[in-house]
Amino acid sequence: MGAADAKAKRPLCFLLLGPPGAGKGTQSGIIARRTGVARISTGEMLRDAIARKTPLGEKAAPLMDYGNLVPDDLLVALIAERVALPDCTNGFLLDGFPRTVNQAAALDQLVKDRGMELVVMNFDVPRAVLLRRLSGRRWCPTCQATYHLETSPSKKLGICDNCGSSLIQRADDRENVVAKRLEAYEAQTVPVIQHYEKRFPVHRVDGYRDVNEVFAEIEQYLNGEPS
Repeated sequence: MGAADAKAKRPLCFLLLGPPGAGKGTQSGIIARRTGVARISTGEMLRDAIARKTPLGEKAAPLMDYGNLVPDDLLVALIAERVALPDCTNGFLLDGFPRTVNQAAALDQLVKDRGMELVVMNFDVPRAVLLRRLSGRRWCPTCQATYHLETSPSKKLGICDNCGSSLIQRADDRENVVAKRLEAYEAQTVPVIQHYEKRFPVHRVDGYRDVNEVFAEIEQYLNGEPS
């Protein structure tokens, strides 16, 4: 029996680890479509909560504006509530969680309780590239479309192609805030990778490549092939 057959017995929980701007969001969408599992982005969930001004959103907004991490208890509660929904029965993919060892421990228990298998991938991209990727992002507050000044610019500078609204730079994508986000990642999230490396192999993904090249490597892990 191959590795893929063995893993197929249990629902999979995919963890995409790595710094902000490493390409996890793009790849998570592809993986979710190919595998049929629910894609859960904590960043998107938090931004939605902020936009709707929920109690969680009100607490998270000032933290995210200054590049600080949202407290563990808030994120763990958010994730636990989300994965209890029916679309997560056959597995799910987490983008942006866990970011601290405490979050990882809470997730380990949650995955164990649900009888799931973990597949962990760590995206690696040079710091200078991350700064350029994040600070160049632009967003349409009306239709939620996203752009990048270098890699996917709008046809008319500063204007959304879809709805004609003015594009903005999110507060957490400003260069000084991005630098703080990367510092917070290095201080608090790198130990999460070490947490999992002590338990089983963590697949390293070189994120500084074309999107299709990155997924071709990820597909090997999805098929149970050795890294």
